[in-house]
Amino acid sequence: MRQNLIFVMLFCVFYSEFGFAQKRELKSTDSLKYKTYTYLDDQLYKYREDSSKASVYLFSYLHKAKREKNWKQIIYAYQNILHHSPEKLRLIYADSMIYSAKRSADNTMLGSSYLSKGIVYYGRKDYENAFQYYIKANSYISGSDDKYLINKVKYHMAQIKYYLGFYDEAISLFNDCLVYFKIENTTAYLNTLHSIGVCYNRIGNYGLCSDINRKGISEGKSMGIPDMEIYFIHSDGINEYFKKNYHLAVSKIESVIGKVKDNRDFANETVGYFYIGKSFWAVKNKERALPYLVKVDSVFQDKNYIRPDLREAYELLISYYKNKKDLNKQLYYIDQLLRADTILNNTYKYLVTKIHKSYDTKELIIEKEKIQTENKQIHKELAKEKHYDLIFAGVILVLFTVSFYLNYRHQKNKKFYKKKFDELILELNTKPQDTKESTKEKGVILDIPFETITSILNALQNFEDSKKFLGKDLRLNLVASMLHTNSKYLYKVISHYKGKRFVEYINDLKIDYIIELLKNDRMARKYTNSALAEMAGFSSTQQFALAFRQKTQMPVNFFIEQISK
Repeated sequence: MRQNLIFVMLFCVFYSEFGFAQKRELKSTDSLKYKTYTYLDDQLYKYREDSSKASVYLFSYLHKAKREKNWKQIIYAYQNILHHSPEKLRLIYADSMIYSAKRSADNTMLGSSYLSKGIVYYGRKDYENAFQYYIKANSYISGSDDKYLINKVKYHMAQIKYYLGFYDEAISLFNDCLVYFKIENTTAYLNTLHSIGVCYNRIGNYGLCSDINRKGISEGKSMGIPDMEIYFIHSDGINEYFKKNYHLAVSKIESVIGKVKDNRDFANETVGYFYIGKSFWAVKNKERALPYLVKVDSVFQDKNYIRPDLREAYELLISYYKNKKDLNKQLYYIDQLLRADTILNNTYKYLVTKIHKSYDTKELIIEKEKIQTENKQIHKELAKEKHYDLIFAGVILVLFTVSFYLNYRHQKNKKFYKKKFDELILELNTKPQDTKESTKEKGVILDIPFETITSILNALQNFEDSKKFLGKDLRLNLVASMLHTNSKYLYKVISHYKGKRFVEYINDLKIDYIIELLKNDRMARKYTNSALAEMAGFSSTQQFALAFRQKTQMPVNFFIEQISK
């Protein structure tokens, strides 16, 4: 029942995100009920570029697979929905794939589902999580006979290696799957070839990079796949920059960047702008370079996209406005570079130490303080005398006092939480003593026949063992109905035997489930509170957080931090 509820909820969200399908199209799902998978799949291919028309067939496919309990088709259906869904829903569908794959007990399907989740993280530029799921996928797929999945995992792991700066390892992995893809998947073959060329550029083998790009253009034409040509030209333009053929670099990149933008490929679009700007800068045409470098910052603001080589755009912008004596622009781009470095240090922790920085963090902060001082001096001449210093000192004193108090309270809370955490772990590791009492004696006290009490207690045990408490909106009368008793008896038995009110009893079961999950599953510790609340069947994240604190006397994040240690 819970699975059906989730299905309906996801359909509603999916429908509202896309403005899917006219009412008459939704009514047609009944007519699709007995269509074959082949028919539905053909319709999905037909409308692969139009998610609004594909939606009816997507959910008809999923509903048919669920009705037949065909786990392989259920996973395939979720994968199709994932590809058509908006970015923020894709992790949900990836998790649905994993859940279904676990139910199927098929390691190959489970590995494929983990791979899909890794690819979603990769699309979000969350390379650390992506790599972890690729490794998990590989552990299931490597022992299978599915060569396509084996090479697909290898390809995606190579992409991560490239982004972390391990170019030689990436090239080796790309070459491993190149032969297979050339025979079995020409599009994947061209993508792999392009990635190899990019890696050769990064290790300074510009000649091999040029050869790969020429081969890619030629192979794409002979295979009848022209779409990749713009990316080989884009790559070759960047390669020409490193060969110091700056005018040729600009010409090649500008010839394709419009098409790259049409593909909504903001990452390659940004890289193209950067190397056009760098090429103009190299020939001393800084005014022509400026708009392209500014576009790098625009994408960073809009998409939060940055990579190690792109950070130089900020160094050039800071240098440009320093020569122009524009303190405000200098200060702005210093702040942006500091923010970019924070992201790079988190995302590219292996690579960031290798790149040359004209402005390291300490120098940037000094430069920022210097500019702020100059700005303050300019405005000070327009201000009135010395009372500002007194106000400033007062503010600092207040801030210091508040900061000291908040830090003191934080440390005090932390000690309290740590104590509660240690007590909780001790409790979890200690087997509870058997404190069962006579149901017959309790029957007298509760004014309930002891046979009824025994029946209710057995039903409650089954309710807990089968984890039915994970359902949402579990009211007393609903659970009583599930256990084939009445609300009055159930309330009395729970109060007497569990020592809790009904709501507290249900919430504690949910929280105990989450605690065990976080204790035993490292990946679950990376889930958001919202995702954990959904898994436990809470109606909202706030209810989950409150129930967790009431049960454990500590916040969820503190428990995860401690259990991770």
